Amino acid sequence: MVQVLVRNLEDQVKAKLERRAKRHGRSMEEEIREILRDAAKKEVPSRKGLGTKIARLFRRSGLTAGEEITE
Repeated sequence: MVQVLVRNLEDQVKAKLERRAKRHGRSMEEEIREILRDAAKKEVPSRKGLGTKIARLFRRSGLTAGEEITE
C-alpha cells in the first residue's frame, strides 16, 4: 500500500470531510480512501485525438495514406 500526503488543504475542506465521515460512520482517513476509490472507478477512457477523428472521417471516403488529392 502507498501513502499520500496532502498539503495545504483548506480548513473548510477538512471540516467538510470530517462531517461527511461522521455521517458515514467512518474515520476521515477511511472516508478519503472511499472518495478516491469512487473517483478512480469513474475514470473515463482517454478521448481520441483530433488526428484520429479526421482519419476516421476520411477513411470512409476511400482515401488511403500517401494518396494525393487533386482538383
